[in-house]
Parts: sequence; C-alpha cells; structure tokens
Amino acid sequence: MTSRALLALVAAGALLTACGSSADTAAPATSSASAGSTTTLTVFAAASLTKTFTEIGTEFEQAHPGVHVTFSFAGSSDLATQITEGAPADVFASADEKNMAKVTDLTSGAPVDFATNVLEIATPAGNPAGIRGFADLAKPGVKVVVCAAQVPCGAATRTVEQKTGVTISPVSEESSVTDVLGKVTSGEADAGLVYVTDVAGAGEEVTGVEFPESSEAVNTYPIAALKGTRESDLAAEFVTFVTGAQGRSVLEDAGFGAPAT
Repeated sequence: MTSRALLALVAAGALLTACGSSADTAAPATSSASAGSTTTLTVFAAASLTKTFTEIGTEFEQAHPGVHVTFSFAGSSDLATQITEGAPADVFASADEKNMAKVTDLTSGAPVDFATNVLEIATPAGNPAGIRGFADLAKPGVKVVVCAAQVPCGAATRTVEQKTGVTISPVSEESSVTDVLGKVTSGEADAGLVYVTDVAGAGEEVTGVEFPESSEAVNTYPIAALKGTRESDLAAEFVTFVTGAQGRSVLEDAGFGAPAT
C-alpha cells in the first residue's frame, strides 16, 4: 500500500470517529409526553352536594383546560375524620359548620359559607303510607330512616325533634343522605328525612313532603381549601368558583338557599 493510500485510510477513520463522538454527546430530543398531562384536583364534599358539585366540577374543568376534578362524596363527619387522619384532599365542602370546625387547623384560609339547606320528608313514589307532616313520622308502624346524629342531616333531625317535642323511632340510621334516600327508593322505608335538594334531585323516584318545622334547623354549608396541597392556587380557584356566579347558579337551580350575609 502506498503512503498516499495509507494516509487516506487514516483520515477516513478519524472522520468516522469524530462523527460517532458527536452523535454520542448530542443533546437528547425534548420529550412531548408532558404536553398532554392533566392536573388533578381532589375535592371532599358532603353527599348532598353530589349532583351539584359534579356539575360544577365539569364547568370548572371547561374553564381550566388540563384540570381534572375528582370527588369523594360521603357524610361530612366521615370526610372530616378522613382529612384529620391524613387523607389527601385539596378542598373540603361540608354540609354544616360543626364538621368544618373539626378541620379548621388544616385549612389554608377561613372557610367560606356558600349555601344553606333544610330538611324534607322523602317517601316512595306516591307516598303509600300517607305521610302528611313531621308528626306522622312518630306514628306506630311507620318505618322511618334518618341520618346518624353525627351527620349534619341527622343533627338537623334531632334539632327539629327537640323543637317540636316529636320523637322518631327510626328503623335505621345512615351515614349520609344518599343512604337514607336509597332506603326510601328501594321501598325499605315508608319515609326518610333528607334535604329538599335531595328530594328535588331524585325526581319521580320519590314524593316529597315539606313541613314548616324544617325552618327550625337550617344547615349552612362552608367550603375551604386545605393546607399541604401541591395545588394550593387551583384549590383556591375552585373555592372562588363555587362561591361565585357560576357555582351559585348551579346551587340555586338545585334548590339550595343562599348563605346569610
């Protein structure tokens, strides 16, 4: 091999090595995997808010592209216990001020009242037991289902009993208004004490019986963002959304009253 040919081979090898080194050290391409990522906001809310908050959540997502609102609906007392025990949540909406007070040390700001609600008697469609008022719930043979005392709707029931002197002997005490409503719609009870909004939401499945004594126990609903959340700004925005015009409209349509000013 001539010296000229040998030099050509050496030069070619050096060129290949340089190209390989350049490829190995080049910056990797930017990943687009995060482009479609979703931010999740977790809201713990009273069972009586199931329908309205589901609607509000959808509207909030539409106003905040890339945000997904996930809900945990249950009795306010159960939710307050879960939060104090460390359950991950960004926002808490209670059906009364008593259960919100249990988590006040864990809120990032003062709770804001956003709605009120009162009790109504729910009976199976057509009201087969002929319930006409609150006193009828104490009649022998009438199967009544109520919320447990620690649940806001249960506490309201006890208040009405004390104010009226009417004592109910329920066949069962449930942990949420949705459980009470379930017992009524399934025919397991002649009547159940839930909120006016629950009766409205159940439609033709139940027949509602309003009673004037319900005004003795008006429940006020507070909402608050919680400490320790990685989505503190978004949680605060959700609280503002619920208490603002759009949230207020949904709540009013469902039968909730406005909070006292």
